[in-house]
Amino acid sequence: MCIVAIAWQLFDELPLVLLSNRDEFLQRPTEPLHQWSDQPIYAGRDKQSGGTWLGIHQEKKIGFFEQNGRWAAVLNFRDGVQASSDERSRGALVTEFLTGDLSPMDFARSINLQDYAGFNLIIGDTAQAVIVNNRGHAPTPLHAGLHVISNGQPEDSWFKTERLRGRLRQEVLPLIAEDSSPKYWQEAAFNVLSDNTKAPVDQLPETGMSTEIEQTLSSVYIEPVAFGNAETSKPTYGTRTQSILTLRQNRASDKQILAELISHKCNHPANPK
Repeated sequence: MCIVAIAWQLFDELPLVLLSNRDEFLQRPTEPLHQWSDQPIYAGRDKQSGGTWLGIHQEKKIGFFEQNGRWAAVLNFRDGVQASSDERSRGALVTEFLTGDLSPMDFARSINLQDYAGFNLIIGDTAQAVIVNNRGHAPTPLHAGLHVISNGQPEDSWFKTERLRGRLRQEVLPLIAEDSSPKYWQEAAFNVLSDNTKAPVDQLPETGMSTEIEQTLSSVYIEPVAFGNAETSKPTYGTRTQSILTLRQNRASDKQILAELISHKCNHPANPK
Protein backbone atom coordinates (compact mmCIF):
# COMPACT_ATOMS: atom_id res chain seq x y z
CA MET A 1 0.00 0.00 0.00
CA CYS A 2 1.44 3.33 -0.95
CA ILE A 3 -0.99 6.01 0.15
CA VAL A 4 -3.56 6.40 2.93
CA ALA A 5 -5.82 9.33 3.77
CA ILE A 6 -7.56 9.46 7.14
CA ALA A 7 -10.32 11.83 8.16
CA TRP A 8 -10.25 11.30 11.92
CA GLN A 9 -12.98 12.63 14.20
CA LEU A 10 -14.20 15.14 11.63
CA PHE A 11 -17.77 13.84 11.37
CA ASP A 12 -20.09 12.79 14.17
CA GLU A 13 -21.64 9.89 12.25
CA LEU A 14 -18.34 8.84 10.64
CA PRO A 15 -15.54 9.27 13.19
CA LEU A 16 -13.20 7.48 10.77
CA VAL A 17 -13.04 7.72 6.99
CA LEU A 18 -9.95 6.00 5.58
CA LEU A 19 -9.11 5.87 1.87
CA SER A 20 -6.22 3.83 0.52
CA ASN A 21 -4.46 2.65 -2.60
CA ARG A 22 -2.30 -0.45 -2.34
CA ASP A 23 0.56 -0.42 -4.85
CA GLU A 24 2.27 -3.76 -5.38
CA PHE A 25 3.88 -6.08 -7.90
CA LEU A 26 1.07 -7.53 -9.97
CA GLN A 27 2.20 -11.13 -9.68
CA ARG A 28 2.37 -11.14 -5.87
CA PRO A 29 -0.30 -13.66 -4.82
CA THR A 30 -3.17 -11.90 -3.07
CA GLU A 31 -6.62 -12.84 -1.83
CA PRO A 32 -9.38 -10.22 -2.16
CA LEU A 33 -11.33 -8.77 0.73
CA HIS A 34 -12.97 -11.57 2.78
CA GLN A 35 -13.67 -12.89 6.25
CA TRP A 36 -10.64 -14.93 7.32
CA SER A 37 -11.44 -18.44 8.52
CA ASP A 38 -8.42 -18.75 10.82
CA GLN A 39 -8.45 -15.33 12.51
CA PRO A 40 -11.09 -12.73 13.48
CA ILE A 41 -10.11 -10.46 10.61
CA TYR A 42 -11.93 -8.99 7.61
CA ALA A 43 -9.36 -7.94 5.02
CA GLY A 44 -7.57 -8.80 1.83
CA ARG A 45 -4.64 -11.14 2.34
CA ASP A 46 -1.09 -11.33 1.09
CA LYS A 47 -0.78 -15.04 0.30
CA GLN A 48 3.00 -14.80 0.14
CA SER A 49 3.50 -13.72 3.77
CA GLY A 50 0.05 -14.32 5.27
CA GLY A 51 -0.59 -10.82 6.54
CA THR A 52 -2.54 -7.83 5.23
CA TRP A 53 -2.07 -4.17 4.40
CA LEU A 54 -5.48 -2.98 5.70
CA GLY A 55 -8.16 -4.62 7.80
CA ILE A 56 -10.66 -4.60 10.63
CA HIS A 57 -11.37 -6.93 13.50
CA GLN A 58 -14.41 -9.02 12.71
CA GLU A 59 -15.35 -12.45 14.03
CA LYS A 60 -17.95 -14.74 12.52
CA LYS A 61 -20.54 -15.93 15.00
CA ILE A 62 -23.63 -18.05 14.47
CA GLY A 63 -25.97 -15.83 12.51
CA PHE A 64 -23.97 -12.59 12.80
CA PHE A 65 -20.54 -10.93 12.75
CA GLU A 66 -18.99 -9.41 15.87
CA GLN A 67 -16.70 -6.36 15.73
CA ASN A 68 -14.74 -4.50 18.39
CA GLY A 69 -13.84 -1.38 16.38
CA ARG A 70 -10.15 -2.18 15.85
CA TRP A 71 -8.64 -1.24 12.48
CA ALA A 72 -5.13 -0.96 11.05
CA ALA A 73 -3.14 -0.12 7.93
CA VAL A 74 0.55 -0.43 7.06
CA LEU A 75 2.67 1.13 4.31
CA ASN A 76 6.25 0.45 3.37
CA PHE A 77 8.83 3.20 3.91
CA ARG A 78 10.78 4.14 0.78
CA ASP A 79 14.31 5.24 1.66
CA GLY A 80 16.48 3.08 -0.57
CA VAL A 81 17.16 0.52 2.16
CA GLN A 82 16.43 -2.98 0.89
CA ALA A 83 14.49 -5.41 3.08
CA SER A 84 16.50 -8.39 4.26
CA SER A 85 15.33 -12.01 4.29
CA ASP A 86 15.39 -12.25 8.09
CA GLU A 87 12.95 -9.39 8.67
CA ARG A 88 9.34 -10.13 9.60
CA SER A 89 6.49 -9.29 7.26
CA ARG A 90 5.09 -5.81 7.88
CA GLY A 91 1.62 -7.23 7.33
CA ALA A 92 1.99 -9.12 10.61
CA LEU A 93 1.82 -5.80 12.45
CA VAL A 94 -1.73 -5.34 11.20
CA THR A 95 -2.91 -8.84 12.04
CA GLU A 96 -1.32 -8.82 15.50
CA PHE A 97 -2.99 -5.54 16.40
CA LEU A 98 -6.38 -6.62 15.07
CA THR A 99 -6.32 -9.87 17.03
CA GLY A 100 -4.85 -8.41 20.23
CA ASP A 101 -6.24 -6.39 23.09
CA LEU A 102 -3.58 -3.73 23.70
CA SER A 103 -4.64 -0.13 23.17
CA PRO A 104 -3.30 1.47 19.96
CA MET A 105 -0.67 3.40 21.92
CA ASP A 106 0.42 0.42 24.02
CA PHE A 107 0.69 -1.77 20.93
CA ALA A 108 2.73 0.86 19.06
CA ARG A 109 5.13 1.14 22.01
CA SER A 110 5.50 -2.65 22.22
CA ILE A 111 6.75 -3.15 18.64
CA ASN A 112 10.33 -4.34 18.24
CA LEU A 113 11.03 -1.87 15.45
CA GLN A 114 14.20 -3.50 14.20
CA ASP A 115 12.38 -6.73 13.34
CA TYR A 116 10.84 -5.15 10.24
CA ALA A 117 11.80 -3.40 7.04
CA GLY A 118 10.81 0.28 6.91
CA PHE A 119 7.13 0.90 7.63
CA ASN A 120 4.48 3.44 8.52
CA LEU A 121 1.79 1.86 10.71
CA ILE A 122 -1.56 3.45 11.55
CA ILE A 123 -3.67 1.62 14.12
CA GLY A 124 -6.83 2.56 15.91
CA ASP A 125 -10.08 1.71 17.62
CA THR A 126 -13.21 3.71 18.33
CA ALA A 127 -11.40 6.00 20.79
CA GLN A 128 -7.84 6.52 19.56
CA ALA A 129 -5.69 6.40 16.43
CA VAL A 130 -1.88 6.20 16.52
CA ILE A 131 0.84 6.39 13.88
CA VAL A 132 4.36 5.00 14.30
CA ASN A 133 7.25 4.03 12.05
CA ASN A 134 10.72 2.57 12.45
CA ARG A 135 12.44 5.48 10.79
CA GLY A 136 12.44 7.82 13.78
CA HIS A 137 8.75 8.68 14.20
CA ALA A 138 7.71 7.76 17.74
CA PRO A 139 4.15 6.56 18.48
CA THR A 140 1.95 9.63 18.10
CA PRO A 141 -1.84 9.99 18.50
CA LEU A 142 -3.63 11.42 15.49
CA HIS A 143 -5.32 14.74 16.18
CA ALA A 144 -8.78 15.38 14.79
CA GLY A 145 -8.33 16.31 11.15
CA LEU A 146 -7.27 15.06 7.72
CA HIS A 147 -4.02 13.07 7.55
CA VAL A 148 -2.42 11.85 4.30
CA ILE A 149 0.50 9.43 4.56
CA SER A 150 2.55 7.75 1.86
CA ASN A 151 5.97 6.10 1.91
CA GLY A 152 7.93 8.85 3.66
CA GLN A 153 7.64 10.52 7.04
CA PRO A 154 4.04 11.26 8.07
CA GLU A 155 4.70 15.00 7.92
CA ASP A 156 6.34 14.92 4.47
CA SER A 157 4.61 16.94 1.76
CA TRP A 158 4.99 14.83 -1.35
CA PHE A 159 3.21 15.80 -4.55
CA LYS A 160 0.86 12.80 -4.30
CA THR A 161 -0.05 13.41 -0.65
CA GLU A 162 -0.77 17.09 -1.23
CA ARG A 163 -2.76 16.40 -4.38
CA LEU A 164 -4.89 13.81 -2.59
CA ARG A 165 -5.31 16.12 0.40
CA GLY A 166 -6.45 18.99 -1.79
CA ARG A 167 -8.94 16.94 -3.81
CA LEU A 168 -10.41 15.34 -0.68
CA ARG A 169 -10.97 18.74 0.89
CA GLN A 170 -12.61 20.08 -2.24
CA GLU A 171 -14.51 17.07 -3.61
CA VAL A 172 -15.16 14.49 -0.89
CA LEU A 173 -15.23 15.94 2.62
CA PRO A 174 -17.92 18.50 1.70
CA LEU A 175 -20.10 15.66 0.40
CA ILE A 176 -19.72 13.69 3.63
CA ALA A 177 -20.58 16.80 5.64
CA GLU A 178 -23.70 17.16 3.52
CA ASP A 179 -24.80 13.52 3.66
CA SER A 180 -22.73 10.70 5.18
CA SER A 181 -24.67 7.95 3.37
CA PRO A 182 -22.12 5.82 1.46
CA LYS A 183 -23.90 6.13 -1.89
CA TYR A 184 -23.67 9.91 -1.65
CA TRP A 185 -19.87 10.27 -1.48
CA GLN A 186 -18.04 6.98 -2.11
CA GLU A 187 -18.10 7.22 -5.91
CA ALA A 188 -16.38 10.61 -5.61
CA ALA A 189 -13.85 9.11 -3.19
CA PHE A 190 -12.92 6.29 -5.56
CA ASN A 191 -12.64 8.83 -8.36
CA VAL A 192 -10.14 10.86 -6.33
CA LEU A 193 -8.18 7.70 -5.51
CA SER A 194 -7.89 7.10 -9.27
CA ASP A 195 -5.99 10.34 -9.95
CA ASN A 196 -3.01 9.38 -12.14
CA THR A 197 -1.47 12.87 -12.42
CA LYS A 198 2.32 12.63 -12.08
CA ALA A 199 4.51 15.14 -10.30
CA PRO A 200 6.68 17.64 -12.16
CA VAL A 201 10.36 16.73 -11.93
CA ASP A 202 11.06 19.62 -9.56
CA GLN A 203 8.47 18.30 -7.08
CA LEU A 204 9.74 14.74 -6.76
CA PRO A 205 10.87 13.41 -3.37
CA GLU A 206 14.40 12.08 -2.92
CA THR A 207 14.18 8.47 -1.77
CA GLY A 208 17.27 7.01 -3.43
CA MET A 209 15.54 6.08 -6.70
CA SER A 210 16.09 7.42 -10.20
CA THR A 211 14.11 10.41 -11.44
CA GLU A 212 12.23 8.19 -13.90
CA ILE A 213 11.11 5.77 -11.21
CA GLU A 214 10.26 8.57 -8.77
CA GLN A 215 8.02 10.15 -11.39
CA THR A 216 6.35 6.82 -12.15
CA LEU A 217 5.52 6.43 -8.45
CA SER A 218 4.52 10.06 -7.90
CA SER A 219 0.80 9.84 -8.69
CA VAL A 220 -1.98 8.91 -6.28
CA TYR A 221 -2.95 6.06 -8.62
CA ILE A 222 -0.09 4.23 -10.32
CA GLU A 223 -0.87 2.98 -13.80
CA PRO A 224 0.49 -0.52 -14.58
CA VAL A 225 4.15 -0.21 -15.52
CA ALA A 226 7.08 -2.49 -16.31
CA PHE A 227 8.75 -1.60 -13.03
CA GLY A 228 11.99 -3.51 -12.44
CA ASN A 229 11.62 -5.18 -15.82
CA ALA A 230 12.83 -2.66 -18.37
CA GLU A 231 13.48 -5.30 -21.05
CA THR A 232 9.78 -6.02 -21.53
CA SER A 233 6.67 -3.92 -21.92
CA LYS A 234 4.60 -6.30 -19.80
CA PRO A 235 3.25 -4.47 -16.73
CA THR A 236 4.71 -5.71 -13.45
CA TYR A 237 3.67 -3.08 -10.89
CA GLY A 238 0.84 -0.67 -10.14
CA THR A 239 -2.10 0.17 -7.91
CA ARG A 240 -3.78 -3.16 -7.23
CA THR A 241 -6.52 -2.36 -4.73
CA GLN A 242 -8.47 0.75 -3.74
CA SER A 243 -10.27 0.67 -0.39
CA ILE A 244 -12.56 2.70 1.82
CA LEU A 245 -12.80 1.97 5.53
CA THR A 246 -15.27 3.73 7.82
CA LEU A 247 -16.39 3.63 11.40
CA ARG A 248 -20.03 4.65 11.61
CA GLN A 249 -22.04 5.62 14.65
CA ASN A 250 -24.96 3.22 14.97
CA ARG A 251 -28.08 5.37 15.10
CA ALA A 252 -29.84 2.71 17.13
CA SER A 253 -27.20 2.83 19.86
CA ASP A 254 -25.10 5.79 21.00
CA LYS A 255 -22.41 3.40 22.25
CA GLN A 256 -22.03 1.13 19.21
CA ILE A 257 -19.72 1.83 16.29
CA LEU A 258 -19.97 -0.23 13.11
CA ALA A 259 -16.93 -0.77 10.86
CA GLU A 260 -17.28 -1.13 7.10
CA LEU A 261 -14.48 -1.97 4.67
CA ILE A 262 -15.00 -2.09 0.91
CA SER A 263 -12.48 -2.50 -1.90
CA HIS A 264 -12.18 -2.15 -5.65
CA LYS A 265 -9.70 -4.48 -7.33
CA CYS A 266 -7.92 -2.85 -10.25
CA ASN A 267 -8.15 -5.00 -13.36
CA HIS A 268 -4.60 -4.84 -14.69
CA PRO A 269 -3.51 -7.17 -17.54
CA ALA A 270 -1.27 -9.16 -15.18
CA ASN A 271 -3.86 -9.12 -12.41
CA PRO A 272 -7.20 -10.18 -13.95
CA LYS A 273 -10.37 -10.38 -11.89
